[in-house]
Amino acid sequence: MGYNIDVKKAIANRGNLYRMKELMKRARNGEKLTIGFLGGSITQGSLSSTPETCYAYLVFDWWRKQFPEAEFTYINAGIGGTTSQFGVARVQSDLLNYEPDFTIVEYSVNDDNNEHFLETYEGLVRKIYMDKNEPAMLIVHNVRYNDGGNAEDQHVKIGKAYQIPCVSMKSSIYPEIEKGVIKNREITPDDLHPNDAGHALVASIITNFLENVYTEIEEKEEKVGELISPITLNTYQNSVRYQNTCTNYKSNGFEGDSSKQEVITDCFKNGWTSMNQGDSITFEIEGSGISVQFRKSIHKPTPIALAIVDDDMEHAVRLDGNFDEDWGDCLYLQTVVEHAEKKVHKVEIRLIETHENDVVPFYLVSVIGTW
Repeated sequence: MGYNIDVKKAIANRGNLYRMKELMKRARNGEKLTIGFLGGSITQGSLSSTPETCYAYLVFDWWRKQFPEAEFTYINAGIGGTTSQFGVARVQSDLLNYEPDFTIVEYSVNDDNNEHFLETYEGLVRKIYMDKNEPAMLIVHNVRYNDGGNAEDQHVKIGKAYQIPCVSMKSSIYPEIEKGVIKNREITPDDLHPNDAGHALVASIITNFLENVYTEIEEKEEKVGELISPITLNTYQNSVRYQNTCTNYKSNGFEGDSSKQEVITDCFKNGWTSMNQGDSITFEIEGSGISVQFRKSIHKPTPIALAIVDDDMEHAVRLDGNFDEDWGDCLYLQTVVEHAEKKVHKVEIRLIETHENDVVPFYLVSVIGTW
């Protein structure tokens, strides 16, 4: 099903194309290159009928077909229900360790449209941009197809500040839905996740941009100079995630999960579990920010915990393992402390409420320190 989209409207920011043009020249010369994607459930491929009909794979396939002499590797680091706050904590292990040459970042329907996620997004973009492999980057703004909502207003500030190209589904696909030219259910069953036709449409917006870059490949582009200073406090760029393979904790009743994680989307692994009220686990975490990652489960009831930093009970944060939605267990990330003094903090997770008929234990996935 073809759609007549004004693809020029998709360009939210042209950015500096030096890295992208240099990458395309390398691809034209037949080099071995890695194409990487980081984002949420849309990048993971949610509601595409096969992994190969996801927009990410379709974009990867464009590179293969456009440059048949090159050898490409595909890295899909999408995890559903996660934000750029978690993205910056895992981007090194899940993406940058594979030395990508091209990276798409997609979190605009995962992050809320506020300054907190402006800061987490800046940390993520800076971390990728400053990587030793100097990957070319493209920011993708997906959209909610029922109301046009997303975090593009915040995210595009980062794209413009760092001269990174940005393409928008809000300014390209969504207007056609508003006009009735495209019916929602033709491209999405839930107004968020594309079906195969929707994934193909998103991919076509991206590949059209890439094709236009390729037509300009011989036009000189100046390399971006010295990296700018952050436009936020930027206390998330350095994020360290602690799981049960680390040694900076003491457990009083929490048990480590030793089951093997097969893929990155198998999220509830390498953490700790407990079902007994009063059980606790205590960490020594360096940073100016602390967040706690735990499971919110659809299998209820589930125990409830408290996160206590530096014995400050007055500002302790409740960690409720009961999920109030029904789409599946949620890998939930709770900010506990932000913009505090950078030092080693004592972080205690304590079970404060259990039930005789608890269906599953409280699952602590990780604790993250940031600065």
